[in-house]
Amino acid sequence: MRDRYNSTRDEWRRIWQEEADIVRELETLNYARSRHARALYSPYLPRGEFILEGGCGLGIEVINLSEQGYKVVGIDYAENALHQINRFRPGYRLTAGDIHRLPFPDGTFGAYLSIGVLEHFEFGPEPGLREAGRVLRQGGILVLIIPYPSLIWRLIRLRARLLRKSPDPEFYETTYSTHQLQQYLSSTGFDIVERHPIGHSFTLWGLGKLFRGPGYYETSALAERLGAVFLTLLPWPICFESLFIARKR
Repeated sequence: MRDRYNSTRDEWRRIWQEEADIVRELETLNYARSRHARALYSPYLPRGEFILEGGCGLGIEVINLSEQGYKVVGIDYAENALHQINRFRPGYRLTAGDIHRLPFPDGTFGAYLSIGVLEHFEFGPEPGLREAGRVLRQGGILVLIIPYPSLIWRLIRLRARLLRKSPDPEFYETTYSTHQLQQYLSSTGFDIVERHPIGHSFTLWGLGKLFRGPGYYETSALAERLGAVFLTLLPWPICFESLFIARKR
């Protein structure tokens, strides 16, 4: 399991170095799916208190929220991503480290963002959630976004098996149902405030060109229209991710 942990970290280092860049990542902030998710959780982010993003990657949330006046700290175990942020624009609050051993005292933060991170650990999300709870003050807010095992995700996985194609076994990624996440959050000291299915248009992106736009991980107009329908008619079966807003007990 430690080997898989290290190889996944190495793969993230490669992705941030070779496949992604901050300018393109920042473009995704204007996508409809990103605006929808931020509209759901941003009212819970405290002003005047420190906010931690665990697993910040290239720091688009750190950059975005900092520019809005929030006191955001980003941490990631892929140090090269943090160097890229500093080269892009110095002055952000960044530190290298593991979200399972955060270098901060108890109760330091008023909110903690975990956006597409905890699905990458083969031992599950509980250790990361416990550490998030440790550094949050009592009543602090956790924003958790994590992939959901939707019908389309299962279809794509089935197609990959039939074609004998599978993800790199050295790179770990999984999905979690809402029931599983509710149990994990409860067992690590959080009370759920809200939960939402999100990213319906991006679920379709994985099906191929018809649903892909010209931009960086951009969805097509057709995917956006169908995504809006799915959000209304099939909110959970077709979502790409689940968004949980929880409060530390």
